[in-house]
Amino acid sequence: MNPTAAVAPPLWQSILLPAMAGAMGWGIRGQYGHETGAMIAGVLVCLVLVFLHCPRAALVPAARAAAFGAIAMGIGGSMTYGQTIGLTQNPPLIGHWDAWWWGMLGLGVKGAIWIGFAGLFLGMALGGRRYGWRDIFVLMMGLFVLYGAGWWALNQPFDPASRTLPTVYFSASWHWQPGAGEELQPRPEVWGGLLAALLGAWVWAGWARGDRLARRLALWGVLGGLGFPLGQCLQSWHAWNRDLFTTGIWATLDSTMNWWNWMETTFGAVMGACLGLGLWLNRRLIGDGDDHLDAASGSWLEWTLVCVHVALLVAAEFTALGWANALYDPGLVIAFIPLVAVASGRCWPVLLVLPITLVPIAGKTIRSLVYQSHAIGPLAGWLLYGVLPALITTAVAAWFLRQATRALSGREFARIALLVNVWLYFGLNYAFVRFP
Repeated sequence: MNPTAAVAPPLWQSILLPAMAGAMGWGIRGQYGHETGAMIAGVLVCLVLVFLHCPRAALVPAARAAAFGAIAMGIGGSMTYGQTIGLTQNPPLIGHWDAWWWGMLGLGVKGAIWIGFAGLFLGMALGGRRYGWRDIFVLMMGLFVLYGAGWWALNQPFDPASRTLPTVYFSASWHWQPGAGEELQPRPEVWGGLLAALLGAWVWAGWARGDRLARRLALWGVLGGLGFPLGQCLQSWHAWNRDLFTTGIWATLDSTMNWWNWMETTFGAVMGACLGLGLWLNRRLIGDGDDHLDAASGSWLEWTLVCVHVALLVAAEFTALGWANALYDPGLVIAFIPLVAVASGRCWPVLLVLPITLVPIAGKTIRSLVYQSHAIGPLAGWLLYGVLPALITTAVAAWFLRQATRALSGREFARIALLVNVWLYFGLNYAFVRFP
């Protein structure tokens, strides 16, 4: 048995605790959206799994595993799914079982791709294979090519003006609403590109590199993606049975329920539970957790890449620069610099788990509370929801980096980083939803 996995956690812990982390993280993600919001759930779930299953790992490999899983969890955020959910619950389609089943199939496909990436990269980080920065660089170049091919084959043609849509299309279409006019506005889909990229990465890591843990955990991630349609079953049941919620205790319950968020937290819980179960069943494949690093260069390049990545994130999310939004919107593109940098550096894994993931979340909190709802003044809002969280996460990351050569274990890293992130994102989310 591998020394890292010598003390296996109880099965119930490996299922329940990441499920709780996933439910919380994905529920919070609902307020922030897209790729960077999904990384919250990635950070929380992967820190729980590292804490449970890697008790003897060194600090940097433990941080790298959590970072890989968190980055990969963000990739699927490129996929549009609001209209796919609409097929199962929009008023014009209530009672249309064919549309409901098609929407659920679409959610299952998109959820499987989404969590499949997270399982694959988490398995790559934990499976004992050494992936240097050159390996990840070449892999990502290949994934861009596969993405383009899959997008062209499965998500084209797309010309709403002539009502020409892909053959396999999971968003709003005139097939399900033939009487709808220009108000329908179908959205472009990219799941085909991401599916081709996921399959390519799975074959490369699982067979070309012989990484059995990555190969298996990717499949458990695909299974965890079924949490998406399972969660939507709750929300669509509410939408299809409105009369049930007009009287009695159901009416009282309905006034306090956020059904969209119930869908999200269910998705997160199933996702976390499946990844936890899959890792527990394959715990003997977890590597030794030693700190073997294929470094690209010194710390100057690490910090340069930090500045470039964060600047592009901020420009894409918070400015009107069209080129920045177009360049740094696809999930694979956003993941490129972090994945290569995490594979090549000692600072990046810790920074990714703490301040880098925080930046867009803090920014969206400030934008909502200070500039959109005017719930708090600019000075107080920036200090409470931007400067203070950034200082806390940066200080904790700096402390970890100083401990990297002082025998602080990966389990201690996961424990402390998990507590910091849980309370930080809970606090930001609690403010975002106006302290209910």
